[in-house]
Amino acid sequence: MVIRPFKLTLLIGLSLLSAIAAVIFGVAKADALQVMLKPNPPVLGDTVSVWIATDQKTGVPPTVSVDRKQFPAFQMSANRWRAFIPTTPLDQAGLKQVVVTGDGLQQTLAMQLGDRDFPTQSIWLSGSGSDLEPTDYEWDKVSAFKKLVTPQKFWNGAFLKPNEGEITTGFGVRRYYNGEFANDYYHRGIDYAGGYGSPVIAPAAGYVRLVGTVSQGFRLHGNTVGVDHGQGVESIFLHLSEIYVKEGDFVKAGQAIGAVGATGAATGPHLHWGLYVNGESINPVAWRYEGVE
Repeated sequence: MVIRPFKLTLLIGLSLLSAIAAVIFGVAKADALQVMLKPNPPVLGDTVSVWIATDQKTGVPPTVSVDRKQFPAFQMSANRWRAFIPTTPLDQAGLKQVVVTGDGLQQTLAMQLGDRDFPTQSIWLSGSGSDLEPTDYEWDKVSAFKKLVTPQKFWNGAFLKPNEGEITTGFGVRRYYNGEFANDYYHRGIDYAGGYGSPVIAPAAGYVRLVGTVSQGFRLHGNTVGVDHGQGVESIFLHLSEIYVKEGDFVKAGQAIGAVGATGAATGPHLHWGLYVNGESINPVAWRYEGVE
């Protein structure tokens, strides 16, 4: 087919206008910056995976933000990236805007964060309750651990159950203390009623980045181990009777790292396992049964 000169000029002009519009208005070809959210829609407590594909292989990570809070993206292959958005029971359910920028292009995706009912408990305390407050040393060590963002990814597939005991308290339970609702509290993990001295295993591979003991001032958490699984994902294990690892050790999935105990603020032997993503305690269920990548 022969294209007449005026048609060729028109085609070039339209292409030029499209390019100018892309620069001015951030309009991109659908295949230039592809973004997918999983799960979509999520509910409170879910970890949202943001998968990003670009045409260019610059090696410069895209940016991902929600409500002006930015989350790190990690390169998973030549032109694919992944970021995690943690959600918690304290978040406001409703429509969220996920803004992704990469290779000079930007996409905004609507994310409908669904509500979820969490059980409530009433707890009555006597005295000052000082045993429920961490020491300054304990607070600083645990806070620093939860903020770790290691570039490498050490886990692979679904996480293992860290203890064979039955679950006594699930994730996200809200509480009344002496009849007053604790607005900023939710149970940040899962409690397993394992027998005293029963093994606690690493649910996934990673480096031991936190070891704290009662003798060092871990008054609230008791004997504690924290494992860094990489890319902002960390596990913390509380109230242990024994610790089998030291800071800097690399542990494999299924490796024994300690034993169930009742140290710290515990009414009886049990394991508290908390899973954190980008500093926020999230629901471990999907990580245990489906695997989050």
